[in-house]
Amino acid sequence: MTDLASVAPLLVVLSGPSGAGKDAVLDEMARRGHRFHRVVTCTTRAPRENEREGVDYFFVSDAEFDKLVADDGLLEHAVVYGMGYGVPRQQVIDRLAESLDVYVRTDVQGASTIKRIAPGALLVFIAPASLDELEQRIRARGSDDEEHVQRRLKTAHDEMARRAEFDYVIVNAPGRLESTVDHLLEVLDVERMKPRPPRAGLAG
Repeated sequence: MTDLASVAPLLVVLSGPSGAGKDAVLDEMARRGHRFHRVVTCTTRAPRENEREGVDYFFVSDAEFDKLVADDGLLEHAVVYGMGYGVPRQQVIDRLAESLDVYVRTDVQGASTIKRIAPGALLVFIAPASLDELEQRIRARGSDDEEHVQRRLKTAHDEMARRAEFDYVIVNAPGRLESTVDHLLEVLDVERMKPRPPRAGLAG
């Protein structure tokens, strides 16, 4: 294993269809005791039941979100289903300065934006075994009506079509979460040994 004290931290962008298991991957890494920072994004939507401010999201008003955009306070942002979502730039800078790997979960377009701003970012696409399997996961949640299920599946199809834009594609097959995390950790070990472009857009 790499001596983490001797290398620069990584900015890792995790993307992939909703339901592919991005949060599950990070939860498993945390369970194993790996130190990293999972970026808390901000959103203009209202909190759902059991969501906590500063843990699940930073919940902001439309005006606050617009000010963050105007002040270049977001590393990337988008409007999804009418709600604003963004990655706080300073949060990323501060955690990298603490020598922590930083993980940003975002969509394919957001990943592309971050790579353009910070060429040293590592882009990892977490893919389902198949779109049929992904549909089963989404329906098993029981939280979406049919319209939202179909919308998620259409988005997933479009995202899967762009997975070649990523540095790595890791398939998170059913019941194989530990293997998925093992694969990701192997990728990180390899990438730590490579010289990386500067994170130009992340100057403190």
